[in-house]
Amino acid sequence: MSAELGINPWLAAGLAITASLLAGRLRMLNGSGVLAAALLGFAVLAYGGWGWALLLLAFFGSSSLLSRAFKSRKANVAADFAKGGQRDWAQVAANGGMALIALSLWLVGLIDGGQATLLYAGALATVNADTWATELGVLSRQAPRLVTSWRQVPKGTSGGVTGQGTLAALVGAALIGLLAAWWLPALPGRAWLAVSVAGLAGAFVDSLLGATVQAIYCCPQCDKHTERHPAHVCGTATELARGWAWLNNDWVNFISAAAGGLLALWLTGLLAAVA
Repeated sequence: MSAELGINPWLAAGLAITASLLAGRLRMLNGSGVLAAALLGFAVLAYGGWGWALLLLAFFGSSSLLSRAFKSRKANVAADFAKGGQRDWAQVAANGGMALIALSLWLVGLIDGGQATLLYAGALATVNADTWATELGVLSRQAPRLVTSWRQVPKGTSGGVTGQGTLAALVGAALIGLLAAWWLPALPGRAWLAVSVAGLAGAFVDSLLGATVQAIYCCPQCDKHTERHPAHVCGTATELARGWAWLNNDWVNFISAAAGGLLALWLTGLLAAVA
């Protein structure tokens, strides 16, 4: 199987720049995010083709809409998130970096087009599942529980999960899996299932990292844990409370996306072997 051929580079550049500028105008991206999204969009269109681009658009569009939905109900929790409503270059790279890696591995001949497509779809299913779980899970009336110890934690705590958030993650992963099956017909018949399961599992990898080694800081003034560094929203300098200082939310997203992509490859091979 092979990935789709890319489109004309000039058309790809025009579409990528236009879409990124529109996202910036709608305040979905800041300045650095616009530049990073334009470069990512160009690479995906020019080398991956329409199917790859539509999967990326499905993730970015749905996650951006969810981040804006019910903002008043999320305000108290969102104040302690590392990410805000506008994505910057690091968040674009964290969520879309596996696309560039998959394309690069394909172009240099280390993997074939079908494997590159599965790696890409699994990674996108993961970040979509994680975003849906985050944006909809905080609306749950249930207190989240830490994925490692199952003790109750405040809403917004890294590594906290709820039933509502898990269901949202499943739907978010399945959306990418089903769209991949629809828009990327070169994939094997049951690849949508592998992509969906891999996306959900990748989201749990994100939660596990968040509960164990992700950098979490404390605001001495507010006496609250937060992902924000070097300063909390109140302006007070934050201090490392636990985790590895270098492992911020963006790195966690990237690592979990890589895990989801690799798992999609493995599961597809497993399904083919037992068919």
